[in-house]
Amino acid sequence: MKLSDRQEEIIKLVKEGQPVTSEALAEKLGVTRAALRADLAILTMIGILDARPKVGYVYSDKPKSSMLFDYINDIKVSEIMSKPSIISENTMVYDAIVYLFLNDVGTVFVENNGFLVGAVSRKDFLKISIGGTDIHKVPVGIIMTRMPNIICGNSEDSAYEMAKKIIEHEIDSIPIVETLKLDGEKDQYKIIGKVSKTNITRLFVKMGKSE
Repeated sequence: MKLSDRQEEIIKLVKEGQPVTSEALAEKLGVTRAALRADLAILTMIGILDARPKVGYVYSDKPKSSMLFDYINDIKVSEIMSKPSIISENTMVYDAIVYLFLNDVGTVFVENNGFLVGAVSRKDFLKISIGGTDIHKVPVGIIMTRMPNIICGNSEDSAYEMAKKIIEHEIDSIPIVETLKLDGEKDQYKIIGKVSKTNITRLFVKMGKSE
């Protein structure tokens, strides 16, 4: 695995001054703690750093290609993805909210003519519900996040890549798509599954049971 320049710099700073808190690392690198969250999560997951509560980060002196990283990087999205929750962009917000809770999901993906056009989350529904709008008369197409602003994956991506995207973009679910190239038109995306925080958590539980 090739680390980014910032990840290499984090390792260097931790080696020189361990234990080091995330606040101290952010200050030294001139970024926010939030900006470092993904890098620290990755370095901890693959065994380079250890996170010690109320102390900070220390260098674990483990090989970069830890067994954990090798395991999760070898697992393909097709092995862990689940069935996506999909509605039409003409679905009224009220009906979409009912659908979301009946399916117990955090994000619903939106299609038009069988292709992905957007996504709508619990936060989106909450915002419009407390705003006094008649949710029986507003379609989800009005409030959804539209393509190309949707973070997607494909069935051949690794579970590690999906976990990384979920952390970096602070989202709870990623649509897994097939890209269709139609003559004379821009690429279209057909949803074939999803990977959510729950899918990743189940993978870690499975890993724990196999130990």
